[in-house]
This record gives sequence, C-alpha cells and structure tokens, in this order.
Amino acid sequence: MSSLLPSEQPLSEPDSLYLRQAIAMSQVARERGNRPFGAVIVSGTGQVLAEVWNSNVETGDCTAHAEVNAIRTVSPRHGRDTLAAATLYSSAEPCVMCAGAIFWSNIGRVVFGIDAQRLRVFRGERPEQRDAELSCRDVFAASPHPIECIGPALIEEASRPHGGFWKL
Repeated sequence: MSSLLPSEQPLSEPDSLYLRQAIAMSQVARERGNRPFGAVIVSGTGQVLAEVWNSNVETGDCTAHAEVNAIRTVSPRHGRDTLAAATLYSSAEPCVMCAGAIFWSNIGRVVFGIDAQRLRVFRGERPEQRDAELSCRDVFAASPHPIECIGPALIEEASRPHGGFWKL
C-alpha cells in the first residue's frame, strides 16, 4: 500500500449537497452512541430514497453499517434498474462488506467522504478496530456491471465526526 494519501476529488453541487447530508447522518450516529458513519441514496431523478446512519451499538447488529442500512431501506421498495441509476453517498469509504452490498444491490455510483487511509489515523491500528485491507474500488473493479466511485471528497468535513470518537 502506498504511503501517499489519495487526493481530494472535486464534486458537483448536487454531489456536495448529498455528501454533506451523509456527513450529517454520521454526526447523528455519533450522537446516538454509534460509530460515526452516515449514508444517503439518491435516485437518478434526484429523489432521496434513504438517509440513514450506522446503528451497530443501538441494534447490536455488527452488519448495521450506514451503507447496508441504506440498502436495506431501499431494496424492498425499488428495483435493481432504479438502483442502477442511483448514487450512494457515504460519509466514509465503504468497507469490504458495504462494497459487496453495493455490488449486490446494483447501485451504479458511489461518492464518499473520508478515505480508509485517513480514517485509520482516527481509529488507530487496534486489532478490534481493523478493517480488511481492501479498497472499495477493488471490490467494484471485480463487478461485471460498472460502479462509478468518486472520493475522497469533502475530507475535512467528513473527518469532523471522527475527532475524539475513537479510543486509541
């Protein structure tokens, strides 16, 4: 893995708006005692389909990451064709599990805030807080259908909910 951090990517006005909504959801997660991650799914026509936060602590469900919660919210109500045109906005780079869920849902586009490398600085390298060392881009690259991935973006804003949260 390169020691160079990924460069921040510029965003369109709508992408900035919805990513900021996902970041706001990460703050909600933190305020509720959960890990500070949020996600928003927006249809190809601009309709917000889901706006959720990580709920691991509240539910006791280790798979209750924000992205998975968002997909669980939309997939019973919207078909794979609708989701193929949708964008999932995540306050942080999706983990391997979430990237897999994005693949299986058929979501065609992802925009994320803080990347895994920067997040690791907040989280530290404690064994109970480690992620699989695989970028969401690696998972998306293995997909037979294209998944556009934009990020990291709005890094400073996406980092704020993590400040002082993780115990090193």
